[in-house]
Amino acid sequence: MTLFVDTSVWSLALRRDGASSEPEVDALKAALHGADVVVTTGLVLQALLQGFSGPKATAQIIKRFSALPLLQPDREDHIAAAALRNTCRQAGVQIGTVDAVLAQLCIRHDLELLSTDKDFELAAKHCGLRVWSAKTLTRKQ
Repeated sequence: MTLFVDTSVWSLALRRDGASSEPEVDALKAALHGADVVVTTGLVLQALLQGFSGPKATAQIIKRFSALPLLQPDREDHIAAAALRNTCRQAGVQIGTVDAVLAQLCIRHDLELLSTDKDFELAAKHCGLRVWSAKTLTRKQ
């Protein structure tokens, strides 16, 4: 399986104040140790770099992300993301512009999204987005 990891999970995993007990962080760690392929995009990298301060943290994030495949949204992704956002809004689900682009990248590349942001679960009901779930993992074991 190929996972697209959202900023919410990376932020928890990279915190200095200790390990997170979120199942999404455990799934990320397992994926990085070879269980799955992990991909990202520049929007996630940028959000992380903006959220952590100091040259040491910045250098560590850049180094860690250099090993990950980087997806680039193109014109068609932005057009499809706008349509996805409009579809969700018409269904009463609010999803931000950046999140719509991330969801579209996952749909286009047939990726499973690993996130702690519940807005993605709501959006997935109205589009082809697949969101990782600890419940699904438990059933598979």
